[in-house]
Amino acid sequence: MASKTMPARMTLRAQLLALQALILCVVTIAAGLAAGAFQERAIRDSYRDRMQAVAQSIASLPTIREAFRDADPSSTIQPVAEVIREASDLAYVVVADAHGIRYSHPNPALIGKKVSTDPSIPLSGEVYVGTQTGTLGTSWRVKVPVRSDAGSVIGTVSVGILESELRADFIGNLAWLIGAMLAAALIGLLGAAWVTSVIRARIHRLEPEQITALVKSHETTMHRLSEGVIVVDEDGVITLVNDAGADLVGRDADTLTGAAAAEALPPELVKILDEGEPSGRPVILGPRVVVARSTGSTVDGARAEATLLLRDHTELHDVVRRVDAADAIIAFRQRAGVPKGLSTETLDRVVRALAARDDASATEVAETLSMSRVSARRYLEYLASVGRASRSLDYSTKGRPGSRYRLIDAPSPG
Repeated sequence: MASKTMPARMTLRAQLLALQALILCVVTIAAGLAAGAFQERAIRDSYRDRMQAVAQSIASLPTIREAFRDADPSSTIQPVAEVIREASDLAYVVVADAHGIRYSHPNPALIGKKVSTDPSIPLSGEVYVGTQTGTLGTSWRVKVPVRSDAGSVIGTVSVGILESELRADFIGNLAWLIGAMLAAALIGLLGAAWVTSVIRARIHRLEPEQITALVKSHETTMHRLSEGVIVVDEDGVITLVNDAGADLVGRDADTLTGAAAAEALPPELVKILDEGEPSGRPVILGPRVVVARSTGSTVDGARAEATLLLRDHTELHDVVRRVDAADAIIAFRQRAGVPKGLSTETLDRVVRALAARDDASATEVAETLSMSRVSARRYLEYLASVGRASRSLDYSTKGRPGSRYRLIDAPSPG
Protein backbone atom coordinates (compact mmCIF):
# COMPACT_ATOMS: atom_id res chain seq x y z
CA MET A 1 0.00 0.00 0.00
CA ALA A 2 1.49 3.30 -1.05
CA SER A 3 2.19 5.68 1.81
CA LYS A 4 0.48 9.04 1.73
CA THR A 5 2.70 12.05 2.09
CA MET A 6 1.36 14.95 4.14
CA PRO A 7 1.34 18.28 2.28
CA ALA A 8 3.94 20.70 3.53
CA ARG A 9 2.49 23.40 5.73
CA MET A 10 3.14 27.03 4.98
CA THR A 11 5.36 28.72 7.51
CA LEU A 12 3.94 31.57 9.55
CA ARG A 13 6.11 34.00 7.63
CA ALA A 14 4.73 32.77 4.30
CA GLN A 15 1.16 32.92 5.61
CA LEU A 16 1.58 36.49 6.88
CA LEU A 17 3.17 37.61 3.62
CA ALA A 18 0.49 35.90 1.53
CA LEU A 19 -2.37 37.39 3.55
CA GLN A 20 -0.90 40.88 3.51
CA ALA A 21 -0.13 40.61 -0.21
CA LEU A 22 -3.71 39.49 -0.90
CA ILE A 23 -5.16 42.37 1.10
CA LEU A 24 -2.73 44.78 -0.54
CA CYS A 25 -3.63 43.59 -4.04
CA VAL A 26 -7.37 43.79 -3.39
CA VAL A 27 -7.08 47.28 -1.91
CA THR A 28 -4.73 48.48 -4.67
CA ILE A 29 -6.96 47.13 -7.45
CA ALA A 30 -10.08 48.59 -5.84
CA ALA A 31 -8.34 51.94 -5.40
CA GLY A 32 -7.08 51.79 -8.99
CA LEU A 33 -10.54 51.06 -10.34
CA ALA A 34 -12.00 53.90 -8.30
CA ALA A 35 -9.22 56.25 -9.41
CA GLY A 36 -9.75 55.19 -13.04
CA ALA A 37 -13.47 55.90 -12.76
CA PHE A 38 -12.80 59.30 -11.23
CA GLN A 39 -10.21 60.02 -13.94
CA GLU A 40 -12.63 59.09 -16.70
CA ARG A 41 -15.32 61.28 -15.13
CA ALA A 42 -12.86 64.14 -14.76
CA ILE A 43 -11.91 63.93 -18.47
CA ARG A 44 -15.57 63.97 -19.49
CA ASP A 45 -16.36 66.88 -17.19
CA SER A 46 -13.39 68.80 -18.53
CA TYR A 47 -14.49 68.31 -22.16
CA ARG A 48 -18.09 69.12 -21.22
CA ASP A 49 -17.10 72.43 -19.67
CA ARG A 50 -14.91 73.25 -22.67
CA MET A 51 -17.57 72.25 -25.19
CA GLN A 52 -20.29 74.16 -23.39
CA ALA A 53 -18.13 77.28 -23.26
CA VAL A 54 -17.30 76.99 -26.98
CA ALA A 55 -20.93 76.37 -27.95
CA GLN A 56 -22.20 79.27 -25.84
CA SER A 57 -19.55 81.60 -27.24
CA ILE A 58 -20.40 80.66 -30.87
CA ALA A 59 -24.12 81.04 -30.21
CA SER A 60 -23.59 84.51 -28.78
CA LEU A 61 -21.28 85.79 -31.56
CA PRO A 62 -23.01 88.68 -33.43
CA THR A 63 -21.41 87.48 -36.69
CA ILE A 64 -23.11 84.10 -36.36
CA ARG A 65 -26.50 85.51 -35.44
CA GLU A 66 -26.41 88.11 -38.25
CA ALA A 67 -25.40 85.43 -40.76
CA PHE A 68 -28.70 83.67 -40.16
CA ARG A 69 -30.35 86.57 -42.08
CA ASP A 70 -27.99 86.26 -45.06
CA ALA A 71 -28.92 84.56 -48.29
CA ASP A 72 -25.98 82.13 -47.88
CA PRO A 73 -25.35 81.80 -44.08
CA SER A 74 -22.85 78.97 -44.50
CA SER A 75 -20.36 81.17 -46.35
CA THR A 76 -19.97 83.22 -43.19
CA ILE A 77 -20.53 80.60 -40.49
CA GLN A 78 -18.41 77.70 -41.89
CA PRO A 79 -15.04 79.53 -41.78
CA VAL A 80 -15.67 80.84 -38.27
CA ALA A 81 -16.82 77.43 -37.02
CA GLU A 82 -13.78 75.64 -38.44
CA VAL A 83 -11.34 78.13 -36.91
CA ILE A 84 -12.97 77.72 -33.51
CA ARG A 85 -13.09 73.88 -33.88
CA GLU A 86 -9.39 73.62 -34.63
CA ALA A 87 -8.46 76.09 -31.92
CA SER A 88 -10.57 74.22 -29.35
CA ASP A 89 -9.31 70.77 -30.44
CA LEU A 90 -12.85 69.48 -30.94
CA ALA A 91 -14.15 66.88 -33.40
CA TYR A 92 -16.77 69.11 -34.91
CA VAL A 93 -18.71 72.41 -34.64
CA VAL A 94 -22.11 72.28 -36.37
CA VAL A 95 -24.38 75.30 -36.67
CA ALA A 96 -27.92 74.64 -37.91
CA ASP A 97 -31.11 76.67 -38.36
CA ALA A 98 -34.46 76.10 -36.70
CA HIS A 99 -35.25 73.38 -39.25
CA GLY A 100 -32.06 71.46 -38.56
CA ILE A 101 -30.30 72.45 -41.80
CA ARG A 102 -26.54 72.60 -41.34
CA TYR A 103 -24.63 75.85 -41.93
CA SER A 104 -21.27 74.32 -40.90
CA HIS A 105 -19.63 70.88 -40.66
CA PRO A 106 -16.08 69.43 -40.79
CA ASN A 107 -17.22 67.67 -43.95
CA PRO A 108 -18.34 70.48 -46.31
CA ALA A 109 -20.37 68.00 -48.35
CA LEU A 110 -22.85 67.72 -45.49
CA ILE A 111 -23.52 71.48 -45.30
CA GLY A 112 -27.07 72.27 -46.32
CA LYS A 113 -28.33 68.88 -45.24
CA LYS A 114 -30.39 68.11 -42.16
CA VAL A 115 -28.63 67.14 -38.96
CA SER A 116 -28.53 63.39 -38.15
CA THR A 117 -29.60 63.71 -34.51
CA ASP A 118 -32.67 65.16 -32.82
CA PRO A 119 -32.33 68.97 -32.30
CA SER A 120 -35.58 69.35 -30.35
CA ILE A 121 -33.96 69.99 -26.94
CA PRO A 122 -31.80 72.99 -27.94
CA LEU A 123 -34.63 74.29 -30.17
CA SER A 124 -36.81 74.29 -27.04
CA GLY A 125 -34.29 76.64 -25.41
CA GLU A 126 -32.56 74.01 -23.24
CA VAL A 127 -28.94 72.84 -23.22
CA TYR A 128 -28.31 69.20 -24.11
CA VAL A 129 -25.27 67.24 -22.89
CA GLY A 130 -24.85 63.56 -23.77
CA THR A 131 -23.57 60.89 -26.07
CA GLN A 132 -25.06 60.41 -29.53
CA THR A 133 -24.01 58.80 -32.81
CA GLY A 134 -23.77 61.14 -35.78
CA THR A 135 -22.08 61.27 -39.16
CA LEU A 136 -18.57 61.16 -37.64
CA GLY A 137 -19.37 58.38 -35.17
CA THR A 138 -20.31 58.22 -31.51
CA SER A 139 -19.42 61.43 -29.72
CA TRP A 140 -19.74 63.23 -26.38
CA ARG A 141 -21.55 66.46 -27.35
CA VAL A 142 -23.16 69.68 -26.17
CA LYS A 143 -26.05 71.41 -27.99
CA VAL A 144 -27.14 74.99 -27.20
CA PRO A 145 -29.79 77.24 -28.75
CA VAL A 146 -28.96 80.28 -30.93
CA ARG A 147 -31.22 83.19 -30.08
CA SER A 148 -32.09 86.33 -32.08
CA ASP A 149 -31.84 89.82 -30.67
CA ALA A 150 -35.49 89.45 -29.65
CA GLY A 151 -34.65 86.28 -27.67
CA SER A 152 -36.37 83.72 -29.88
CA VAL A 153 -34.59 80.50 -30.86
CA ILE A 154 -33.43 80.68 -34.48
CA GLY A 155 -31.02 77.75 -34.60
CA THR A 156 -28.62 75.46 -32.72
CA VAL A 157 -24.90 75.05 -32.16
CA SER A 158 -23.61 71.51 -31.58
CA VAL A 159 -20.00 70.79 -30.60
CA GLY A 160 -18.48 67.47 -29.62
CA ILE A 161 -15.54 65.15 -29.18
CA LEU A 162 -15.45 61.55 -30.46
CA GLU A 163 -15.70 58.81 -27.83
CA SER A 164 -12.64 57.20 -29.38
CA GLU A 165 -10.66 60.37 -28.61
CA LEU A 166 -11.98 60.36 -25.03
CA ARG A 167 -10.83 56.76 -24.63
CA ALA A 168 -7.43 57.64 -26.05
CA ASP A 169 -7.06 60.46 -23.54
CA PHE A 170 -8.18 58.16 -20.72
CA ILE A 171 -5.74 55.41 -21.74
CA GLY A 172 -2.96 57.98 -21.98
CA ASN A 173 -3.68 59.09 -18.41
CA LEU A 174 -4.09 55.46 -17.33
CA ALA A 175 -0.39 54.72 -17.83
CA TRP A 176 0.69 56.86 -14.88
CA LEU A 177 -2.17 55.43 -12.80
CA ILE A 178 -1.02 51.86 -13.43
CA GLY A 179 2.56 52.89 -12.67
CA ALA A 180 1.43 54.47 -9.40
CA MET A 181 -0.52 51.31 -8.51
CA LEU A 182 2.49 49.08 -9.18
CA ALA A 183 4.75 51.36 -7.16
CA ALA A 184 2.25 51.36 -4.30
CA ALA A 185 1.98 47.56 -4.47
CA LEU A 186 5.78 47.19 -4.42
CA ILE A 187 6.15 49.57 -1.47
CA GLY A 188 3.29 47.75 0.26
CA LEU A 189 4.94 44.36 -0.23
CA LEU A 190 8.22 45.66 1.17
CA GLY A 191 6.30 47.07 4.13
CA ALA A 192 4.49 43.75 4.57
CA ALA A 193 7.81 41.89 4.60
CA TRP A 194 9.12 44.30 7.25
CA VAL A 195 5.96 43.94 9.37
CA THR A 196 6.22 40.16 9.07
CA SER A 197 9.84 40.20 10.26
CA VAL A 198 8.90 42.44 13.20
CA ILE A 199 6.02 40.14 14.21
CA ARG A 200 8.24 37.07 13.87
CA ALA A 201 10.89 38.69 16.06
CA ARG A 202 8.27 39.58 18.68
CA ILE A 203 7.14 35.94 18.90
CA HIS A 204 10.74 34.64 18.85
CA ARG A 205 10.30 33.17 15.34
CA LEU A 206 7.94 30.48 16.61
CA GLU A 207 5.56 28.63 14.33
CA PRO A 208 1.81 28.32 15.19
CA GLU A 209 2.11 24.74 16.42
CA GLN A 210 4.99 25.76 18.68
CA ILE A 211 2.93 28.64 20.06
CA THR A 212 0.06 26.20 20.66
CA ALA A 213 2.39 23.88 22.57
CA LEU A 214 3.61 26.79 24.70
CA VAL A 215 0.04 27.86 25.46
CA LYS A 216 -0.84 24.32 26.51
CA SER A 217 2.28 24.19 28.68
CA HIS A 218 1.33 27.53 30.22
CA GLU A 219 -2.18 26.23 30.92
CA THR A 220 -0.65 23.18 32.56
CA THR A 221 1.52 25.40 34.75
CA MET A 222 -1.37 27.66 35.63
CA HIS A 223 -4.07 25.12 36.39
CA ARG A 224 -2.73 21.57 36.76
CA LEU A 225 0.52 21.73 38.73
CA SER A 226 0.25 21.06 42.44
CA GLU A 227 3.32 23.24 42.99
CA GLY A 228 2.63 26.95 43.37
CA VAL A 229 4.33 29.37 40.95
CA ILE A 230 4.56 33.13 41.51
CA VAL A 231 6.56 35.35 39.13
CA VAL A 232 7.53 38.91 40.09
CA ASP A 233 9.07 41.43 37.67
CA GLU A 234 12.04 43.71 38.34
CA ASP A 235 9.69 46.36 39.77
CA GLY A 236 8.34 43.97 42.40
CA VAL A 237 4.95 43.53 40.68
CA ILE A 238 3.39 40.07 40.45
CA THR A 239 3.00 39.15 36.77
CA LEU A 240 2.05 35.47 36.99
CA VAL A 241 0.30 33.32 39.60
CA ASN A 242 -1.02 29.83 39.07
CA ASP A 243 -4.00 28.35 40.92
CA ALA A 244 -1.87 26.36 43.35
CA GLY A 245 0.22 29.41 44.27
CA ALA A 246 -2.86 31.54 44.92
CA ASP A 247 -4.39 28.77 47.05
CA LEU A 248 -1.24 28.32 49.16
CA VAL A 249 -1.04 32.04 50.02
CA GLY A 250 -4.78 32.21 50.61
CA ARG A 251 -5.57 34.79 47.92
CA ASP A 252 -7.41 34.90 44.61
CA ALA A 253 -5.20 34.68 41.51
CA ASP A 254 -6.91 37.66 39.85
CA THR A 255 -6.28 39.93 42.85
CA LEU A 256 -2.63 38.86 43.09
CA THR A 257 -1.80 39.52 39.45
CA GLY A 258 -0.65 43.12 39.06
CA ALA A 259 -0.28 43.69 42.82
CA ALA A 260 2.97 44.61 44.59
CA ALA A 261 4.60 41.49 46.01
CA ALA A 262 5.65 43.31 49.20
CA GLU A 263 2.00 44.09 49.97
CA ALA A 264 0.22 40.98 48.66
CA LEU A 265 2.52 38.21 49.96
CA PRO A 266 3.37 37.19 53.54
CA PRO A 267 6.62 38.73 54.86
CA GLU A 268 8.33 35.31 55.00
CA LEU A 269 7.76 34.75 51.30
CA VAL A 270 8.81 38.30 50.39
CA LYS A 271 12.10 37.73 52.25
CA ILE A 272 12.74 34.45 50.42
CA LEU A 273 11.77 36.10 47.13
CA ASP A 274 14.28 38.93 47.63
CA GLU A 275 17.16 36.92 49.10
CA GLY A 276 16.76 33.77 47.01
CA GLU A 277 16.54 30.22 48.32
CA PRO A 278 17.52 27.57 45.75
CA SER A 279 17.41 24.62 48.17
CA GLY A 280 14.09 25.46 49.80
CA ARG A 281 13.04 26.80 53.18
CA PRO A 282 10.02 25.63 55.24
CA VAL A 283 7.45 28.33 55.94
CA ILE A 284 4.27 28.15 58.00
CA LEU A 285 1.34 29.62 56.06
CA GLY A 286 -1.68 29.31 58.32
CA PRO A 287 -2.34 25.61 58.93
CA ARG A 288 0.05 24.57 56.16
CA VAL A 289 3.73 23.73 56.07
CA VAL A 290 5.13 25.02 52.77
CA VAL A 291 8.64 24.66 51.35
CA ALA A 292 9.52 27.84 49.41
CA ARG A 293 12.26 28.20 46.79
CA SER A 294 13.25 31.34 44.91
CA THR A 295 15.72 32.43 42.26
CA GLY A 296 16.21 35.80 44.00
CA SER A 297 15.29 39.26 42.75
CA THR A 298 18.84 40.58 42.33
CA VAL A 299 21.36 39.61 39.63
CA ASP A 300 24.79 41.26 39.68
CA GLY A 301 23.46 44.00 41.92
CA ALA A 302 20.55 44.88 39.62
CA ARG A 303 16.87 44.13 40.10
CA ALA A 304 15.64 41.22 37.96
CA GLU A 305 12.61 39.05 37.49
CA ALA A 306 12.22 36.49 40.27
CA THR A 307 10.29 33.22 40.51
CA LEU A 308 8.89 31.79 43.75
CA LEU A 309 8.06 28.07 43.90
CA LEU A 310 5.83 26.78 46.70
CA ARG A 311 5.28 23.12 47.59
CA ASP A 312 2.79 21.97 50.21
CA HIS A 313 4.48 19.57 52.69
CA THR A 314 1.66 19.55 55.23
CA GLU A 315 0.67 15.92 54.60
CA LEU A 316 4.30 14.79 54.64
CA HIS A 317 4.87 16.47 57.98
CA ASP A 318 1.71 14.85 59.33
CA VAL A 319 2.94 11.43 58.18
CA VAL A 320 6.37 12.02 59.78
CA ARG A 321 4.73 13.02 63.06
CA ARG A 322 2.51 9.95 62.99
CA VAL A 323 5.47 7.65 62.26
CA ASP A 324 7.45 9.24 65.09
CA ALA A 325 4.50 8.78 67.44
CA ALA A 326 4.08 5.14 66.38
CA ASP A 327 7.81 4.47 66.87
CA ALA A 328 7.58 5.99 70.34
CA ILE A 329 4.61 3.77 71.24
CA ILE A 330 6.36 0.65 69.96
CA ALA A 331 9.51 1.51 71.90
CA PHE A 332 7.46 2.10 75.02
CA ARG A 333 5.69 -1.23 74.65
CA GLN A 334 8.97 -3.02 74.06
CA ARG A 335 10.36 -1.51 77.21
CA ALA A 336 7.17 -2.32 79.10
CA GLY A 337 6.90 -6.01 78.03
CA VAL A 338 5.11 -8.02 75.33
CA PRO A 339 4.50 -6.09 72.03
CA LYS A 340 1.01 -5.17 70.95
CA GLY A 341 -0.90 -8.09 69.46
CA LEU A 342 0.86 -10.73 71.60
CA SER A 343 -0.46 -12.06 74.91
CA THR A 344 1.65 -13.21 77.86
CA GLU A 345 -0.39 -16.39 78.37
CA THR A 346 0.01 -17.52 74.74
CA LEU A 347 3.71 -16.63 74.85
CA ASP A 348 4.18 -18.87 77.93
CA ARG A 349 2.41 -21.76 76.14
CA VAL A 350 4.70 -21.31 73.08
CA VAL A 351 7.78 -21.29 75.35
CA ARG A 352 6.65 -24.49 77.06
CA ALA A 353 5.92 -26.16 73.72
CA LEU A 354 9.33 -25.16 72.39
CA ALA A 355 11.06 -26.26 75.58
CA ALA A 356 9.59 -29.73 75.17
CA ARG A 357 11.53 -30.20 71.92
CA ASP A 358 15.11 -29.78 70.78
CA ASP A 359 13.83 -27.51 68.02
CA ALA A 360 10.53 -26.98 66.23
CA SER A 361 9.02 -25.23 63.24
CA ALA A 362 6.11 -22.81 63.39
CA THR A 363 3.86 -25.52 61.89
CA GLU A 364 4.76 -28.02 64.60
CA VAL A 365 4.17 -25.52 67.40
CA ALA A 366 0.84 -24.49 65.83
CA GLU A 367 -0.32 -28.16 65.69
CA THR A 368 0.75 -28.75 69.28
CA LEU A 369 -1.09 -25.65 70.59
CA SER A 370 -4.03 -25.82 68.13
CA MET A 371 -3.39 -22.32 66.79
CA SER A 372 -2.67 -20.83 63.38
CA ARG A 373 0.79 -21.20 61.86
CA VAL A 374 0.96 -17.43 61.31
CA SER A 375 0.29 -16.69 65.00
CA ALA A 376 2.79 -19.35 66.11
CA ARG A 377 5.42 -17.85 63.82
CA ARG A 378 4.82 -14.34 65.28
CA TYR A 379 5.50 -15.59 68.78
CA LEU A 380 8.55 -17.58 67.69
CA GLU A 381 9.95 -14.57 65.82
CA TYR A 382 9.41 -12.42 68.89
CA LEU A 383 11.35 -14.91 71.04
CA ALA A 384 14.16 -14.85 68.44
CA SER A 385 14.19 -11.02 68.36
CA VAL A 386 14.56 -10.72 72.15
CA GLY A 387 17.28 -13.41 72.34
CA ARG A 388 15.23 -16.11 74.01
CA ALA A 389 15.31 -18.39 70.97
CA SER A 390 17.64 -19.07 68.07
CA ARG A 391 16.52 -19.46 64.48
CA SER A 392 18.07 -21.71 61.79
CA LEU A 393 17.14 -22.64 58.25
CA ASP A 394 15.74 -26.09 57.41
CA TYR A 395 16.75 -27.20 53.92
CA SER A 396 15.06 -30.59 54.15
CA THR A 397 11.70 -29.09 53.09
CA LYS A 398 10.60 -28.81 49.48
CA GLY A 399 10.77 -25.41 47.85
CA ARG A 400 11.92 -22.55 50.05
CA PRO A 401 13.87 -23.54 53.18
CA GLY A 402 11.85 -23.29 56.38
CA SER A 403 12.80 -21.92 59.78
CA ARG A 404 13.33 -23.96 62.96
CA TYR A 405 13.52 -22.46 66.41
CA ARG A 406 15.40 -23.65 69.50
CA LEU A 407 14.80 -22.25 73.00
CA ILE A 408 18.10 -20.90 74.33
CA ASP A 409 17.32 -21.18 78.04
CA ALA A 410 15.49 -24.54 77.78
CA PRO A 411 16.41 -27.08 80.51
CA SER A 412 18.36 -30.18 79.44
CA PRO A 413 16.19 -33.33 79.11
CA GLY A 414 16.92 -35.85 81.92
